Amino acid sequence: MAENTEALLEKAERARAQVEARYREGCPGCKIDRLKETNRGVPYKLFFYVWVIVLCAALPISSLFPFLYFMIRDFKIAKREEDIGFYAGYVGSAFMFGRALTSVLWGMIADRYGRKPVILFGTVTVVVFNTLFGLSTNFWMAVSTRFLLGSLCGILGPMRISTSWGIGLVIGPAIGGYFAQPAEKFPNVFPEKSIFGRFPYLLPCLLISVFSLGVMVVACWLPETLHMHGENSKECDIPYEALEAEENKTSKEESQRNEGSHQTSWSLLRNWPLMSSIIVYCVFQLHDMAYTEIFSLWAISPWKFGGLSYSTADVGEILALSGFGLLLFQLFLYARVERICGPIVISRVGAVLSIILLSSYPFIATLTGIILTILVDSASILKNVLAVSITTGLFLLQNRAVTQEQRGAANGISLSAMSLFKAMGPAAGGSIFSWAQKRQNASFLPGSHMVFFLLNVIEALGLLMTFKPFLAQPKD
Repeated sequence: MAENTEALLEKAERARAQVEARYREGCPGCKIDRLKETNRGVPYKLFFYVWVIVLCAALPISSLFPFLYFMIRDFKIAKREEDIGFYAGYVGSAFMFGRALTSVLWGMIADRYGRKPVILFGTVTVVVFNTLFGLSTNFWMAVSTRFLLGSLCGILGPMRISTSWGIGLVIGPAIGGYFAQPAEKFPNVFPEKSIFGRFPYLLPCLLISVFSLGVMVVACWLPETLHMHGENSKECDIPYEALEAEENKTSKEESQRNEGSHQTSWSLLRNWPLMSSIIVYCVFQLHDMAYTEIFSLWAISPWKFGGLSYSTADVGEILALSGFGLLLFQLFLYARVERICGPIVISRVGAVLSIILLSSYPFIATLTGIILTILVDSASILKNVLAVSITTGLFLLQNRAVTQEQRGAANGISLSAMSLFKAMGPAAGGSIFSWAQKRQNASFLPGSHMVFFLLNVIEALGLLMTFKPFLAQPKD
């Protein structure tokens, strides 16, 4: 009995030594791993840090759409009112174009030097360049500041939380819509001769920048998760490598897992179930960004051009309400629907319903009063719910097409491709909108009818690509 007890104690001590051998003193990544292994509770404080940082990155992305039409108008770069959408598209694309060029680079920097420096630099970028965007006095300054904001803010590479992202899509447009042009809306608080009268789009940008400044302070307490093992830690290296070799000899499954984790990006590019889902995902992302740009321009543009003649506050209210409805759907309904129907069926049904819905937009614009308000709000909420159903389903397919160890690299490929397509969306949407406004009296699909028809063409292309043989479903 005593021998059995000693054997158990010796085995437990050996297991503890193996665990301790995996962690190195002074390594922040090992410190986090040890914390996760010893503390089984939920790290609410760390989740809060990550949550507010992702929110900081999400707010500037969509906050400009409610006032972008008026900003381009005030720049006086458009010779005709119909040309405003063309220039607005390029301002809307600048952020995503910058992110597409540098997202892989920021990921490499985070892997080499740590996540925390990238996050801190990203929050500083939001503070500086989002404020400068609000101070823009001409078209090229607006494009440049948005491009630099997208290219220098690498926050979304090291971390991503969908809930805070969704809330950012709610709060961002609301801030942009309610606080743009404050001298016109609140003349008693913001006089015409004040700085907010001279720069009518500074206040919403400044509010987001002040929040980002607070987030930068919070990020100082964010722990680093990157493993940093010095080359002089020889005492630790020897037992760790010996233990690793012993484990590889005794566990065939562990060996296979390690082999899978070292597959190159080239092997992922040959993974057709993964690549086909990424391609389809990018087509729908192109459609969604073009729609986001077009919807704001359409809602603000005058009645004579088939628009709704809404104010910035009206557009901000619609987008905020849509984002709130989207957030509720993500939290409470999507998972249940996905379990019943599956991701591919959801994507197909969502695309079909989206095509039907967008076809009704030009006819909605002919209504007035409370009926118009109810229908526009309802249509916007439904469109956003359908869009997130499609893209979430395809994102699930991407994750299922690779092993757990490959998902980081697969998500990196997906993010780069998605950013490129998202960069094309606003530019294409703005150009299409501007062109369509010049053909109000055309016999075939006049004005906004052509705009939403072309959006439906992109959506139909994505729908066709969800069927075999193009979209290859991963094996369970």
